[in-house]
Amino acid sequence: MDLFSYQEASEAPRGKLLADRMRPETIDEYIGQNMIVGPGKLLRRAIEADQVSSILLYGPPGCGKTTLAHIISKRTQGEFVKLNAVEASVKDVRAVIDQARMNKSMYGRKTILFLDEVHRFNSSRQDALLPAVEQGIIIFIGATTENPFHYVNGALLSRSTLFQLEALTCVDALEAMNRALTDSVRGLGFMDLHINEAALQHIANMAGGDIRRALNALELAAVTTPSQADGSVHVTLEIAEESIRKPTIRADESTQYDVLSAFHKSVRGSSDAALFWFLYAVEKLGMDPMTFIRRLIVACSEDIGLANPQAMVQAVTAMDAYHKIGWPEAKYNMAQAILFAVESPKSNATAVAIGNVMGTIEAIGSADVPLHLRDTHYSGAEKLGHMGYKYPHDYPEHYVKQAYLPERIANKSFYKASEQGMEDKIRHNQERRKK
Repeated sequence: MDLFSYQEASEAPRGKLLADRMRPETIDEYIGQNMIVGPGKLLRRAIEADQVSSILLYGPPGCGKTTLAHIISKRTQGEFVKLNAVEASVKDVRAVIDQARMNKSMYGRKTILFLDEVHRFNSSRQDALLPAVEQGIIIFIGATTENPFHYVNGALLSRSTLFQLEALTCVDALEAMNRALTDSVRGLGFMDLHINEAALQHIANMAGGDIRRALNALELAAVTTPSQADGSVHVTLEIAEESIRKPTIRADESTQYDVLSAFHKSVRGSSDAALFWFLYAVEKLGMDPMTFIRRLIVACSEDIGLANPQAMVQAVTAMDAYHKIGWPEAKYNMAQAILFAVESPKSNATAVAIGNVMGTIEAIGSADVPLHLRDTHYSGAEKLGHMGYKYPHDYPEHYVKQAYLPERIANKSFYKASEQGMEDKIRHNQERRKK
């Protein structure tokens, strides 16, 4: 069967891709996301009862956000309007609101507005939606691949129930493909198609849980493979490999924040994970290596500090190496600095001390410098009482006890050295000075 006979044999509308033909029409056909649409779950009950309120669907591409909205459109007795945030203007939104207001006042009919890629809607356009959502003129459904807390107005977010969808799995992709292979009306079931398990598994693995991508690859393999003498089509692993390529990984702003966060948290506890997130971000996501070396330098004070001061030396040296020799050669220097930091003894005493000082500053408002610490490099300083400072190097062990803080907080202690690494020596020194 060639491409032309395939189009004639298919009962689906000409030109419609398999992924569109196989799009679930009911909640029972929906694949995955059992944590939010499984039996008895809130969103499922709301869809089945046609009582969906304003919601935000957040998740990676291909996880089923648009499909859920499609199912709601098929289930509701109200008006369902779909807009794409890339193309829609404030004028388009207001036109929908005006029609919704008329439907509600004249016919008692509700309007559901589905706004795809809501993160592409700027603040002013989101503001145009808010009054209508607050007044119940429209029921808002937004879909986004970006963190809604970064891209959706707080007021609109607070008036919507947020549902986070997870990336689908290879098992989900396999289920969708097997369903398409047996469906003779919407799928490929009308073909005498033979595809081995290895080929199906390869497509599922490469699709990474993106059902649309898996179905499109399956269709491409089926319709471009020459038929046998008996009219059957045999899809092998080699054909499947040609039909789907390695996906391009994108690094949107939210993903970059998340990966950088994972890197910093891994520096506190796992050499393997810290190195993984660093190289994954730079090699696969195309992120700037400097982003990670800057974060590492911060971590060397925030999470290691004086427990091992050499960690910062390693990090700054790696930054210098990157500037001088560039990527990819500098990856060795940067990896060394990362591993050195992770394997160093840890202490957050520096960060805690900063917090203690800042809290005290906020509490006292202003502070007067003790007279004996004030500048004396001018004539008349003694007349103002700027005297009495004890020079520590004139005393045994180069230390003398005297007041260094403002009188109001003279007994405050901000920095408490830990027992980790070199800080243990500092702790003993602090205790000795107190005695």
